[in-house]
Amino acid sequence: MRGWFPSGSGLCDEDWTRRHRVLTLLLALSTVVLTVFGVVRDGFDPAWLVTDALILPCLAGAVLLRPRRPSSIFVALGLIFACGGFVAVSQGLTEAHFAFFVAVAALALYRDWAPFGVFLIGATLHHVVVGTLVSDEAYNHHGTTAHPWVLALLHGLGVLAATAFQVVAWRLTDAEERRVQDSLAATEAQLSVAFDETPVPMSMIAPDGRLLRTNSAFRTWLGLPETLAPGYSIRDVPLTPEGSGHGRLMSDLINAPGAGAILTRSYRRHDDGSLIWIETHSNPLRDRDGRLQALFVHSLDVTRQQEHEAALRRQLRQDPLTGLLSRSAFEADLVELFGASGAPVSVLYLDIDRFKTINDASGHSGGDDVLRALAARLALTVPRGSLVARLGGDEFVVAVPGPQEIGLDIGRAVLASLAQPLPVPQGHVQMALSIGLAVAHRPEQAEQAVRAADTAMYAAKRAGGNRLEIFNDQMRVAIQQRITAESRLRQALDGDRVTTLPVWFQPIVSPATGLIVGAEALVRMRTPDGEILAPGHFITTAEETGLVVPLGEHVLASALHHLHRWRDDLGYVSVNVSPRQLTEPDFVPTLARLLAEGSLDDPSRLVLEITETALLSNSADLQDRLHAIKALGVRIALDDFGTGYSSLTWLQSIPADIVKLDRSFVAGLAHDTRKESIISAVLWLARSLNMSVVAEGVEDLADWEALRDADCPAIQGYFFSRPVTAADFADLLTQTRQATLEMA
Repeated sequence: MRGWFPSGSGLCDEDWTRRHRVLTLLLALSTVVLTVFGVVRDGFDPAWLVTDALILPCLAGAVLLRPRRPSSIFVALGLIFACGGFVAVSQGLTEAHFAFFVAVAALALYRDWAPFGVFLIGATLHHVVVGTLVSDEAYNHHGTTAHPWVLALLHGLGVLAATAFQVVAWRLTDAEERRVQDSLAATEAQLSVAFDETPVPMSMIAPDGRLLRTNSAFRTWLGLPETLAPGYSIRDVPLTPEGSGHGRLMSDLINAPGAGAILTRSYRRHDDGSLIWIETHSNPLRDRDGRLQALFVHSLDVTRQQEHEAALRRQLRQDPLTGLLSRSAFEADLVELFGASGAPVSVLYLDIDRFKTINDASGHSGGDDVLRALAARLALTVPRGSLVARLGGDEFVVAVPGPQEIGLDIGRAVLASLAQPLPVPQGHVQMALSIGLAVAHRPEQAEQAVRAADTAMYAAKRAGGNRLEIFNDQMRVAIQQRITAESRLRQALDGDRVTTLPVWFQPIVSPATGLIVGAEALVRMRTPDGEILAPGHFITTAEETGLVVPLGEHVLASALHHLHRWRDDLGYVSVNVSPRQLTEPDFVPTLARLLAEGSLDDPSRLVLEITETALLSNSADLQDRLHAIKALGVRIALDDFGTGYSSLTWLQSIPADIVKLDRSFVAGLAHDTRKESIISAVLWLARSLNMSVVAEGVEDLADWEALRDADCPAIQGYFFSRPVTAADFADLLTQTRQATLEMA
């Protein structure tokens, strides 16, 4: 049966104190009400005076005593006297007995058997003893004298019934709270296991910084003991904040907006002195009034991540080979340099003369050593506060606060410093630079100044190298022309290329018969206003910007298209291939794709013209690429033969099928016996190597006849025809076909 009764385990101190205060006030209020009621009803009746005399000591005991049970018992006694006195002052009025029922419910708030039982006993004694001895004062009823025990029993049973229902309610409340406590205990146990066993360092911190709880990962991470000393604070953790403002961690976490905060800061460990980065995630725990109770914090050691990000930032800011600034870092710092100095900025653009020769002689690793040595020499030569960057390849740039005179002095100092060879692991390397100088006066001129210095550098290189050139107005005009040409070319490539970049053809004829045997494809540009521009207006820009790659692919596709159209009337079409195109790794695959798309019956009808310049600049893998082209069945022509330094060497080493004599050998041939002898020798050499010859630049009848007499297989020049549109060239083919029929 014991299990059916409530445990009477009581309340927590805070809840009990609040309820005790309410019940004490109820007792005091009852005393006041009883006194007023007694005075109004009976004047100074001894009944209420005696009652007050009994209640006041109980009230004093309830207020003054500290232990919970004695003070609550005094409240119960006081309520017994108050209820009994109220019945007495009311002269046994039946409704006055309701006070006992109210008191029973009120004392149940203590949820303690002691005050509750005291009141139950007192109420029972009052109804039995007082109801029996002075029944007329206890029960204002006509049957009081005849049957006092009946009334006492009825009232007692009423109090007991009220008590029983309070006990049931109490028992049910206990059961519900026990279930809630069990659920909370299970949840707390689960959370405790999750908190203690998680590998992430976690802690609970009071608003004043005290560590309320830590898990094992947190203690192991910081080398803390299993049990922390009382009052151990976040300030006692063996970490020292690094940098300004890092010491305000707690205030920043507390004052963070929103539901939580994420802070990443660096600290110095006390045990080994290492620098670590910690990412702190905090979530505030608040009461129902929004007051902060604690911070739930988990800490992540993000040192490796921070180091990795720092390395990435260094890679973005530093050239990996030389350690100088990268292009992007230089561009950003150049703008800031104006604000820091408030003066003009001189920009020096540097390029190593004949670096390819150094690379070929020493290999790429040797070339890298030279670049690193030059970077070190530059860093020693330029003044402090200058920007030094490697833009790529063998190109460097220096930015110095100051007018043109300052930049000129530094440029000369750089050239003078290279009078001494550069030390490299293999020994020493003597080298020279071409330098261009330009000045920017405002931050928005920074990018323009770099381009201007680049232009001046190319002017220095064209002048022989190992010198410095200052950007001038003449160069400015050249830059504007290059910008205009690039804009036009991009616009043409983005449009309908057949219209904006038409391919014209110049006939290649046999001097013996005058018939067309081939053609050279030559691209033109049609501007938005309909003007036709020759290649000289945009080919150089196409080479410098890399746009020659899509441009060259367009010319190849157009040439193959017309070869298919003229398959019965034209022997071959030759297409110029620039050095930049040959450097593209996918040039040969692109050529193979275009051949397949063009449905060319005989690939040898396509001839690729390659200059000696292209051969010189791509000697590393040129042989493999040319043999891959030959494997497709395409023929190769050596263009501008005789203008280079080693033309005869190329005839021996390059798998060429056709030699195109430069116009400098052809012009005036009929009146120059030396030229006649040279051409005869070249023709003999070509025949011995199974090569054909095309003489370019034939512009008068005498040269035509001289080449015919020398048995030159083919000629090309204005004497027969200038480059013409595809439609006009088709008419020339028709005329040739008719002439052939007439000769037959």
